[in-house]
Amino acid sequence: MDIDLLFKIAAIGILVTVICQILKKSDRDDVAMLVAVAGLIIVLTMVTTMIAELFESIKSLFNLY
Repeated sequence: MDIDLLFKIAAIGILVTVICQILKKSDRDDVAMLVAVAGLIIVLTMVTTMIAELFESIKSLFNLY
């Protein structure tokens, strides 16, 4: 696992948090919720690709398929 992936996830989290706080202060709660969901989806896609790579390496390690 690369350390830059963790930094990317942390940066996305910080960025989404700041944007959500700014939008909530300006009474745009609906847009803040959409930004939070978009950030969650981005991070989940990054993590799922990592999990897919993990399963591929496990398959090759145990000579499955």
